[in-house]
Amino acid sequence: MNTRGKTGKRGEELAQAYVQRYCAIRAVNWKSGRYELDIIAEQQGQLFFIEVKTRTGDKFGFPEEAVDHKKISHIHAAAESYMERYDLHPAAIRFDIIAIVLHRDGTHSLSHFRDVC
Repeated sequence: MNTRGKTGKRGEELAQAYVQRYCAIRAVNWKSGRYELDIIAEQQGQLFFIEVKTRTGDKFGFPEEAVDHKKISHIHAAAESYMERYDLHPAAIRFDIIAIVLHRDGTHSLSHFRDVC
């Protein structure tokens, strides 16, 4: 696995650990055609579709800035496909971004942007 893949994998692991503290994870890296949902979680009848972005610094901008309009439309299409496939009719749905920056000293920063797309 290349450095970029390792960075992404580490970020997804950290995001999953964070999400598990407040709700149940239904799926990770769920694919629908060429689209993917990083984390699908549930709490009290509400579904959360969570995009995870990880960086090792801010040289190329903050992680959350990588979620553009095109990516948002892919997330929405995949979420719709997920709900159709499993015949889900949640009380509410929410689209979140979890942005993680991995620091050289082994620590990390995590920002959770709720209901953003």
